[in-house]
Amino acid sequence: MKTRPRINRWTEARRNLLFGDFSLQSLVQPHFVVEGNNVDAPIRGMEGIHQQSVDVLIETIRSDAEHGIHAIMLFGVVNSTEKDEQATKASDASSHLHKAVQQIKAEFGDTIVVMTDVCLCTATNHGHCGIVEHGHIVNDASVARLCEIAVSHAEAGADYVCASDMMDGRVSEIRKALENAQHSTTGVLSYSVKYASSFYGPFRHAADSSPEFGDRSTHQMNVNSGYDEAILEAKLDEGEGADIIMVKPGLPYLDVLRQIADSVHRPVAVYNVSGEYSMVMNTANDLESRKNIVCEIMTSFKRAGADVVVTYHAREIAQHAWMS
Repeated sequence: MKTRPRINRWTEARRNLLFGDFSLQSLVQPHFVVEGNNVDAPIRGMEGIHQQSVDVLIETIRSDAEHGIHAIMLFGVVNSTEKDEQATKASDASSHLHKAVQQIKAEFGDTIVVMTDVCLCTATNHGHCGIVEHGHIVNDASVARLCEIAVSHAEAGADYVCASDMMDGRVSEIRKALENAQHSTTGVLSYSVKYASSFYGPFRHAADSSPEFGDRSTHQMNVNSGYDEAILEAKLDEGEGADIIMVKPGLPYLDVLRQIADSVHRPVAVYNVSGEYSMVMNTANDLESRKNIVCEIMTSFKRAGADVVVTYHAREIAQHAWMS
């Protein structure tokens, strides 16, 4: 398996995100992309975060960039009528997510680091992260679809494809697929240490990705598991060619984040997830209180070893200059 450290150094925006001092440039703002025009729909339970059509999204990204946000993560929200067992829409080059990547790159070029979610859950009619056969999520068939999705995102122009599924062996297969498709500068961010957490509720509403049956305990990590399994998962993905290692959620797993940061040699990201965001937004009603809480959270991530934070707070941090 080829290891390509240059992927993380390929553009100035990537270098600033991954290797600069921990600052505003270390933050990634998530977005939820929907079909249509002039769509700007508030998401229940996530104050300040909206589902947006591509035209509105472009204007939002432009405004965020003016305030200093230069890294984004895109999640495609698929209409229920277009979902199927194979998550066909997820790799459809004509989808709104692919169009968003193309237009962002056409508008902003390499000044914005574009990350895209690579999973099946938003596009399957059962809401699971993989292919389901006889009531079970099958690993290898799921990995094959993930590779197709990842390559389609790379062809649209994504800087990093973000494998959030937790299937075994998918990082090496995605890396191979990208190499075979001549996308050797596209990075792989792996959700290496992703727990079957109770903190994802608002996100699943935002992305319309709740499972129709069962749960995700057969592939996401058990919340009671120890450091050894977390380190194993992170090192496996690092060995398979992951360019960034992610821990998710953030606040309940700061101890795990520290262990991972001390164990791998690639940049480490943490996802400050929707449940964590909602707790802050529902608790701190005035701006000064929210500033103090949010800055304390960001400091905790830095202290625990994060190089990058994916957070819904990024926009407010930037607009009010809470971080330089």
